[in-house]
Amino acid sequence: MNIIDEKLLHVSKQVGEGLQKSTTQTNETLTALKERLAKIDVAQQKISSLSEQVVSLQEVLSNKQARGAFGEIQLNDLVTSILPPSAYEFQVTLSNGKRGDCVLKLPNPPGTIVIDSKFPLESYQALRNAQSDREKLEAERFFKASVLKHVKDISERYIINGETAESALMFLPAESIYAELHANFTDVVEASYRSKVWIVSPTTLMATLNTVRAVLKDAKMREQAGVIQKEVGVLMEDVVRLDKRVENLSSHFDMAAKDIGEIKISSAKISRRIERIEEFEMGEDGKNVLPHHKDIDL
Repeated sequence: MNIIDEKLLHVSKQVGEGLQKSTTQTNETLTALKERLAKIDVAQQKISSLSEQVVSLQEVLSNKQARGAFGEIQLNDLVTSILPPSAYEFQVTLSNGKRGDCVLKLPNPPGTIVIDSKFPLESYQALRNAQSDREKLEAERFFKASVLKHVKDISERYIINGETAESALMFLPAESIYAELHANFTDVVEASYRSKVWIVSPTTLMATLNTVRAVLKDAKMREQAGVIQKEVGVLMEDVVRLDKRVENLSSHFDMAAKDIGEIKISSAKISRRIERIEEFEMGEDGKNVLPHHKDIDL
């Protein structure tokens, strides 16, 4: 019986240890599961928040005024991040009463360049959503007409002889629309070239603004070079004037040296005459007689 009891006790101990170990592992698994569920819950909340933001952005873009503000803000951010404040100005009213979204202040040529933001979203969405051939054809016509109208408006409003450059920029705040134009509507792009309106996207505008910054830097260097050249010219005039004054002063010194030499000669003559006076002798007739010397002209 003792052997049986010992075996039962041993088995009971093993079972107890196994249950305890299993319970510990189960608790650890449940804890890890809770942590994962918490992370999933946070991720779902972020997804919900992003979904709301996307919906909000769609609501913004569905409104023309809000969509225009969206493009202007993007244009503002790009320009202010690349160019110095003295090189641009926003919402500038021109002499014809039209107000451009942004004006780039460049030296002549090319001069002042106007950038206007346009966002033909409705026509682009119609183009993307078209299913049948007829819908695609109508959407293409709608898209071309929308873009060409923007090009025409910019050309007529923001290219003014004697006030602005001979060209203007149309900013599309969506790379997809820009890519669609250059991929499938090259005739529209060519028409914009003929109208002197250059269509740019955020990426191409950034490259353009970097070029503008280089032009401004070069113009500034040439301006400073002109200032240096002018100052060198003035300095040369000062050097010539100083040289003339040194020459005059040298002449004065030469004249002074000549005068000093003549004074020395006169002084020597006076000294010799004084010596002769001191050497005079009395004549037999009682008169003072000077030694016979040749008269000396003082």
